[in-house]
Amino acid sequence: MSEQSDNNDDEKKPSITQVMASVMSAFFGVQSSKNKERDFKHGNHRVFIIMGLVTTALFIGGIALLVQFVLHITKAG
Repeated sequence: MSEQSDNNDDEKKPSITQVMASVMSAFFGVQSSKNKERDFKHGNHRVFIIMGLVTTALFIGGIALLVQFVLHITKAG
């Protein structure tokens, strides 16, 4: 019975949390082949592109904030 429910999960379009998990997994290079297949079969490429761009922007922004923080700390000290 659980195998049948797994197949039903694979046949529907991925939820936003599944898309985010897939983008984060792909971002770090650890995406499973099962999820990659689901994404290519049932996902909307625009959603993945937008989520990837947002994730990249947040990552770059986080690094920039971290650098600014470290520079501020070293000037004050």
